[in-house]
Amino acid sequence: MPKTDSQTSSKTVMVCALYQFIRITNHADNHPQFQRALLERMQAAGIRGTLLLASEGINGTIAGNSARLIAFVQWLQGLPWLQGKSKMQIKTSFTDELPFKRSRVKLKKEIVTMGVDGIDPIRAAGTYVDPENWNALIDDADVVVIDTRNEYEIAVGRFENSVNPRTTHFREFPKYVQENLASFKGKKVAMYCTGGIRCEKSTALLKGMGVENVYHLKGGILKYLQNIPRSETRWQGECFVFDERVTVDHELQKGSYDQCHACRLPIADTDKQHPQYQAGVSCPYCYGHKSDADIKRYAEREKQVLLAESRGDTHIGAAD
Repeated sequence: MPKTDSQTSSKTVMVCALYQFIRITNHADNHPQFQRALLERMQAAGIRGTLLLASEGINGTIAGNSARLIAFVQWLQGLPWLQGKSKMQIKTSFTDELPFKRSRVKLKKEIVTMGVDGIDPIRAAGTYVDPENWNALIDDADVVVIDTRNEYEIAVGRFENSVNPRTTHFREFPKYVQENLASFKGKKVAMYCTGGIRCEKSTALLKGMGVENVYHLKGGILKYLQNIPRSETRWQGECFVFDERVTVDHELQKGSYDQCHACRLPIADTDKQHPQYQAGVSCPYCYGHKSDADIKRYAEREKQVLLAESRGDTHIGAAD
């Protein structure tokens, strides 16, 4: 597990985003066994978060005590069924409190869901671009820069002059590519996402559709923010992350956004002043789109969360 400058931070909790595309199809019958082994190891080390396991590899974000988390990831990297030419991609940051309340290992068809059969990032992904070389690439006027994330993620931060595909889920990205394929032919296309995993598949998709010059930001936005000083940045805003921090700033510290616990979208302080906002129940983005049963359930959950907080406890229903 690589060291980072942020490991000298006074923050007590390490957060680790990781993924690895590796064929473990031959081990398919053992996936439940792998699932149990990972979960037991996480729980024993006090590590929380979620790992996704599929025949194409492993993906997830986990958090815990720094020493224990480093030891867990090193153990993970040494597992026989994760050995191959591809290496595990790892990004770390630090925070004051555990941003997850559960330890979970889920079996999935894909470790990041695109819904297109035959995509093989191990064989056909685009060309990696290190964060230190990213600015020069996207500053080129002849390069099309595409944000492969979803609309709500892009709303809180993005690279300058990048294209917003206006998707609500990664499964919609192939349709966007198909509809705009002609505009990509003969051009350089640079893609980016939060940690790099979605770009592995999106660049493989473009190459499979005949686009030759395809690049993606190695380690994603998180690695860029870690490596590139603010004085040289092309990044604007904050970066959405899939844990209770909601967003991180350029220093990878908890950002300024909160999260609506009904629709899970990031919300700013101004959104909380809106008449359609009710803590734990609704926000301006989901108001009117939930059933009466859902609203009642959200309200009861929020009540239990507040009661738990008043006792100094953690209500598991408020978890990730």
